[in-house]
Amino acid sequence: MTPPVGFTLVQLRYFVTAAECGSMTAAAERLRIAQSAVSSAITNLEHELRVQLFVRHRARGLTLTSAGERLQHQARELLARAREVEAEARGSGGSLAGPVTLGCFVTLAPYYLPALFAACSEQHPGIELNVVEAEAEQLAQALQSGKIDFALTYDLGMSATPALRRDVIDQASAYVIIPETHRLADRQSVELSELAAEPMVLLDLPYSRDYFRALVTATGIAPDIRYRTQSYETVRSLVAHGLGYSVLNQRPATSQTYAGRDVVPLELIDDHPHLDVTIALMDGVRQTMRAQAVIDLLREIGSSTKPRAGRRSRSH
Repeated sequence: MTPPVGFTLVQLRYFVTAAECGSMTAAAERLRIAQSAVSSAITNLEHELRVQLFVRHRARGLTLTSAGERLQHQARELLARAREVEAEARGSGGSLAGPVTLGCFVTLAPYYLPALFAACSEQHPGIELNVVEAEAEQLAQALQSGKIDFALTYDLGMSATPALRRDVIDQASAYVIIPETHRLADRQSVELSELAAEPMVLLDLPYSRDYFRALVTATGIAPDIRYRTQSYETVRSLVAHGLGYSVLNQRPATSQTYAGRDVVPLELIDDHPHLDVTIALMDGVRQTMRAQAVIDLLREIGSSTKPRAGRRSRSH
């Protein structure tokens, strides 16, 4: 006979809330119960599992132990599964409902999220999408801490986190942008060596900056980086004002910038590596049915972008 489980879903819920809040007091306020109830539930959970889940600090609240960090991931997954079982038992299993929190690399958001929200609203209106826009390293940390279910990101810096699984849904090739007044503006393609003497505008995001600089240095050119910015659209506007050229991956449907001037996109003749657009997940963590439905929608959207990725997006 299988022995009964010694802990309860309520204990797990209190534990997860305390881990997210960082203190028993804040967890009790969020749960709208007495602090003693939260403390007692977590103490009983630790006793049942025979592990210490938190280090208690007088002034700094709670810190998860290594055992606590492992349980946090498992508890979130178990609680999500329990909600699905409850919904199915109540007869609402035919439609997916509830929150899904995804991370998205900042420069990918304008290209994928609008289509995702539209498709999700049409096909799964009960799903509540929450998005965390961040850089690759921040997304990896959010995955490890359980703050997001999965991440849509470039495969940059993710290999440094071996616990992550990455599924490629799209590929983005690098291309050059120059101002419309540039001497090469009537061309369709360019070699980076032809821009060797000109200043470069760099999209200065972690890992992205290394990728773009490596593309230029691989041709034997030391890039003359005059301007740096973490804003994708600011890069385009600086180029449109004649302040240099830049190398990017994602292509807007229009060549016009926020500043009103145009850039001209040119294909790269140089042999260069593309960037994989991936869905990153914690390896071994089972996704909820609603999270999996959102992932499936992103795969469809990734497949549908391929014709756009190869098209010259020049509107003048």
